[in-house]
Amino acid sequence: MQGKKIALVTGASKGIGAAIARDLAGDGFHIWINYRSDHEQAESVAGEIRHAGGDCTLLPFDVADRAAVLEVLEPLLEKEVPEVLVNNAGFARDGILALMSPADWQDVLSVHLNGFFNVTRVVLARMMKKRRGRIINIVSTSGETGIAGQVNYSAAKAGLIGATRSLAVEVAKRNILVNAVSPGFIATEMTRDLPKEQILPMIPLGRIGEPEDVSGLVSFLCSERAGYITGQVFAVNGGTHT
Repeated sequence: MQGKKIALVTGASKGIGAAIARDLAGDGFHIWINYRSDHEQAESVAGEIRHAGGDCTLLPFDVADRAAVLEVLEPLLEKEVPEVLVNNAGFARDGILALMSPADWQDVLSVHLNGFFNVTRVVLARMMKKRRGRIINIVSTSGETGIAGQVNYSAAKAGLIGATRSLAVEVAKRNILVNAVSPGFIATEMTRDLPKEQILPMIPLGRIGEPEDVSGLVSFLCSERAGYITGQVFAVNGGTHT
């Protein structure tokens, strides 16, 4: 691992996060795989990466828990600094606002927005000293256009889009590039139980996306070929929203 660039991917035990971890490992990064509690899935992803010849380290912590973030990351950051941070951790807890519990509102915002703050703040301080880095925030079409039943999730993702654009301006002179990738309907646990007969007519390409459709773009944004791109939001939604 000595001399190898590091990529920290949050929420990387499954779905889009796992695909990103696999792709970046294939690009030669040592992956710090963050996850909250699904040890079996995280070990499975790590096994895939190692079987393919890559390197990874498992980092279990809840991104919404600032103390836990610092406890795990600070000792590592004293020795090594990630070249790439992918803020992917997140979940949905859908329901109409009039009946939404305060916990359903707060928990969704805490993971997406507080999680972004907790992890990015501690990593960014070191990136700025090195004057180099890439930060990719995984947002959602829900944060760009209104979706009934997802007021909490949409608010969180829209907030992350705003944070992406502002942070990109703040750190550009330190050679740190900040972008967002905005998936639409992707074949993950979040979309598994959705009615496909209602969803597919909404997608001009006529299919649900795969996690690799997203991870390929993240891979590009972390490469040297994307050295003049920052502050942007890239849609991966099959044409659902433009």
